[in-house]
Amino acid sequence: MSQDQNQDQKFDGQPDPGRRKFLNTAAFAGLAGAGLSVGLSACKQEQAPAAAPAGAAPADAAPAHVGKYEVAPGQLDTYYSFSSGGHSGDVRIYGLPSGRQLKSIPVFNMDCMVGWGITNESKAIIGTKPDGSVKYKTGDTHHVHPSYTDGTYDGKYLWVNDKIHGRLARVRLDTMECDKITELPNVQGFHGTFPDKRDPVDPAINHTTRVFCGTEFSIPLPNDGHGLDDVAAYRSVFSCVDAESMEVRWQVLIDGNCDLVASSYDGKLACTNQYNVEMGVHYEETMASEWDACLFFNIARIEEAVKAGKVTYIGGSKVPVVDGLRASNADPKTALTCYVPIPKNPHGVNISPDGKYYACSGKLSPTATVISHEQVLKWFDGGVKEARECVVAEPEIGLGPLHTGFDNKGNAYTTLFLDSQIVKWNVEAAIKAYQGDKTATPVVDRIDVHYQPGHGFTSMGETKEADGKYFISDNKFSKDRFLPVGPLHPETAQMIDISGDKMMLVADHSVLSEPHDSIVIRRDIIKTRQVYTLDEFPNAVKDPKESGVFREGKKVTVKLTSQAPAYSLREFRVKKGDEVTIILTNHDKIEDLTHGFAIPKHDINFAVSPQETKSVTFIADKPGVYWCYCTHFCHALHLEMRSRMIVEA
Repeated sequence: MSQDQNQDQKFDGQPDPGRRKFLNTAAFAGLAGAGLSVGLSACKQEQAPAAAPAGAAPADAAPAHVGKYEVAPGQLDTYYSFSSGGHSGDVRIYGLPSGRQLKSIPVFNMDCMVGWGITNESKAIIGTKPDGSVKYKTGDTHHVHPSYTDGTYDGKYLWVNDKIHGRLARVRLDTMECDKITELPNVQGFHGTFPDKRDPVDPAINHTTRVFCGTEFSIPLPNDGHGLDDVAAYRSVFSCVDAESMEVRWQVLIDGNCDLVASSYDGKLACTNQYNVEMGVHYEETMASEWDACLFFNIARIEEAVKAGKVTYIGGSKVPVVDGLRASNADPKTALTCYVPIPKNPHGVNISPDGKYYACSGKLSPTATVISHEQVLKWFDGGVKEARECVVAEPEIGLGPLHTGFDNKGNAYTTLFLDSQIVKWNVEAAIKAYQGDKTATPVVDRIDVHYQPGHGFTSMGETKEADGKYFISDNKFSKDRFLPVGPLHPETAQMIDISGDKMMLVADHSVLSEPHDSIVIRRDIIKTRQVYTLDEFPNAVKDPKESGVFREGKKVTVKLTSQAPAYSLREFRVKKGDEVTIILTNHDKIEDLTHGFAIPKHDINFAVSPQETKSVTFIADKPGVYWCYCTHFCHALHLEMRSRMIVEA
């Protein structure tokens, strides 16, 4: 089959040139201002399907190869996939190749199943207002990235951003739970984040110690109500957060904005693609220039400047800010930043597993720009005259290129939003073509996806151990791929086998709206715990004999334990108007034996895993009898597991 024929194949193997043609037509119409959403909404094939030839398999029959990618009952997946949930505010965990969703980790969202945003412990992580209520009830997770040791994932932490409120969260990968959240100062639209992979100076520190964070929306700094209409003075900052303490170490004042973030394998550089060097405030202004930039940060020099006190402070923030503006960094030998010009409105920057190249795709240019890590370092040393000389390739790959993943054979895989394709291209061939080799052919293969891919990522592809097995295409529109569920559709995470010369679409996985990015980790890297220990919780009720009601004025503490199928207190009494704190410790030690605790009419519901302790605080403002009951099935007598809260008038 020719490459062109392959492009016109639907998943079921039947040619569909009409749809293929329409998608491209709609893409161009959207660029012209007619509105991409209008074109996509009309993307529906109305003609009757052709009759299948005699003896052919049914139209809805699965391709013969599908069984190879199934996971049999009782068997485990080969990979974990950690995905942002988008404006759901959570992080999702899937198994691959099955695509089964294993867990949702609440982070910036409220979750009444586990009690995230309800328990005192979770509120302390999320942050509260003076009245004790949660500071923010919304979040928008976009990018998830784990910690590194020796250039590969170490299974310790994962970080995820909140674009709405400028927060960075950390998830412990042994328990798959969020343990810290930091709100960044001077930031709006915190989009891209990436941990470093080692220290830029000390070779003994070969693991993640910093997390870099980009700011997408420029604002007046400080944003205190002054200079609201002086848009030329709006600025963004690039932030560095300590991986352990989660304190903000420093920020860099920059021209333009930040989109996504990447970090080098030697720890020397971090970078962000910029799609708004114009610093426009209206969308047409952000597209005025044919050139945007990939902005590089010299980490060692920035930290030297901070140590030397060459910093300012913005508003009431105590975070030191160094000057990364173009005008202040014209001399490469002293510069903290390097602005590499690239076309146009790029969305995404990714580093190759060998650490040599950054791929940065121009959303409004049909190109992927390849930037040499070595050349950027030479620029900082004064050995390269113009920053643009750091570009070593710029192949034309298709319409609407966004994110790039890598295999272990020197190939890159880029999502083409407007073409609804994944394009496979060879990095070295692209470099040869850029150098004038007419025989070099960068593009190796293309495959249609369904529909409009956003983020894409390969198995272990953001580590030095990229294995070249799978590419996952997170597509923004599913349309007709699944059973209809109403106006709000699921999205598709399509799994593509990239182990051979030709890409092969092997599975459609449905995902709830709206994942933005994911990473795929071998299961042997992740070492989870199944049971807590009582000593981890300072307020643990270690013995059922410690249970009881303890009053100090109007403040009442109720201590109890759970052990299937009973709570240690059959009932407890409080008075109307009391501030009640309930502390519950699960004394079961058996893996997977979780209990719940809910109080009707008081908006209380949470879960405690084996040996875990959680607490809630509320006002008992309604006299009466309220049955507290276990919400998480735990025993044959689960329905009988309850206690009475008696509120006296």
